Amino acid sequence: MTTTFQRNALDISYNGWENYETWNVALWINNDESLYHLAAECGDYETLVDCLYNVYGVKETKDGVKFADPKVNVIQINSDVFDF
Repeated sequence: MTTTFQRNALDISYNGWENYETWNVALWINNDESLYHLAAECGDYETLVDCLYNVYGVKETKDGVKFADPKVNVIQINSDVFDF
C-alpha cells in the first residue's frame, strides 16, 4: 500500500492548476486539435470563449465544464495555455 501526503497545507491546486474547472478547460484546449487551433487563432481566452459561444454555439467542454464558468482562472489559462 502506498500513502501520499500533501506536502504543503496551502497547496490547494488541481494538477498544478487552481481548480478542476481551470484544469479541465486547459486540458481540452491543449488536447483537442481543432480547439487548440481555434485558440491559437483567437489569441486569448476571452476571445476564444466569445467565438465558441457566438460562432459555434459551444458552451462547455465534453466533461460539462462551462467555458465561461467564473471558477475558471482566466489569468492562468491566458499565461499557461496561450503561450503559442
